[in-house]
Amino acid sequence: MKSFIPYPENSEFPIENLPYGVFSTQNNKQHRIGVAIGDQILDLSKIKHLFNGPQLKNHQDVFSQSSLNDFMSLPKAAWKEARSELQNLLSVNNKTLQNLPDVLVAQREATMHLPAKIGDYTDFYSSMHHAQNVGAMFRGGNAALLPNWKHIPVGYHGRASTVVISGTPIRRPNGQTCPFEGEPPEYGPCKNMDFELEVAFFFGGPSNSLGEVIPIEKTEDHIFGLVLMNDWSARDIQKWEYVPLGPFLSKNLGTSISPWIVTIDALEPFKTDNPEQHPKPFPYLQHSESFNFDINLSVDLKPDNSPVAATICRTNYKYLYWTARQQLAHHSSSGCVLHAGDLLASGTISGPTSDSFGSMLELAWKGTKPIKLLGGDCRRFLHDGDEIILNGFCQGDGYRVGFGSCKGKLLPAHPL
Repeated sequence: MKSFIPYPENSEFPIENLPYGVFSTQNNKQHRIGVAIGDQILDLSKIKHLFNGPQLKNHQDVFSQSSLNDFMSLPKAAWKEARSELQNLLSVNNKTLQNLPDVLVAQREATMHLPAKIGDYTDFYSSMHHAQNVGAMFRGGNAALLPNWKHIPVGYHGRASTVVISGTPIRRPNGQTCPFEGEPPEYGPCKNMDFELEVAFFFGGPSNSLGEVIPIEKTEDHIFGLVLMNDWSARDIQKWEYVPLGPFLSKNLGTSISPWIVTIDALEPFKTDNPEQHPKPFPYLQHSESFNFDINLSVDLKPDNSPVAATICRTNYKYLYWTARQQLAHHSSSGCVLHAGDLLASGTISGPTSDSFGSMLELAWKGTKPIKLLGGDCRRFLHDGDEIILNGFCQGDGYRVGFGSCKGKLLPAHPL
């Protein structure tokens, strides 16, 4: 495909991608829905009248809203129709948009916002490499995976109110820790701040009702698209608080997501084999159709006093053990209600090699193996002023489908 908007071959936002986001500009503070194409944003509020297909002709107002929730709540057929129309309108041979003024905004002139009103947020624990690494650190290699791990997609309910858009600074928290086992706890700034490289998906389509299960066969109809995510983690606070009910304050201090939602249709060419699962999961978690993706992921760390960032991790989404469809099927198996805009995250994505681990906890192995940065700096955990930058893309034949960066800078804790 070729668009009338020029962009280089390595652009993350070619006509094959067309991710959705919410933006504003200096001249227009209204939050509005846009689609990234090259270095531009197509303002859908300006062209909503052009969506005249059977799925969207009576729902054009979804594109004039300040969030994507209403569009997400439409059936999958509407998402496909919108994508087809956008590719047609942006193609080199279609003059419709080329003759319309003020429908495009340069990305450099836009401020990005959360793409949806997130009602609920759930974080899974779906990377076996990550689970084995963490288990080996704290329980030894023979008991790295707990007995339930290969039977259910383990997860916990997070805090939607602290999910923030890329570029939002994150404050180091104060909290309770117990540096020495058997000694009284202390209260003060977290000493072991960490990032977690994750990919999350937004729930879409009509909500299920209370008690209604979303069967595995229908789960793909409810996965609107994917974003990069950094689940900032206070490891020393987490270690003290997580028994017996799991993560709490160590995980709700801030969760960063990238601003552009890459749709499943854009990712379709990059599907790869599902992971082998032994033992075979229960039937409600089984799907033979591929729903794994070859997404190249990386993490850069830029110290406050450095002009350049160092790449500290390269991994891939395909290393997840539990697929997004399985995560969703399990989530709804109790009859839990899900709404358009709910966010479900993968958990830390780690690969099989030491340079593919998706957290500082693993990269520096609980602080025992400091990682070297450019200029001679080392890190066991994050320092104040460090900026973490997540990137992800799929490489096609002559084009690239990217997510845009997910950035966040760590600020010092509030003084006690």
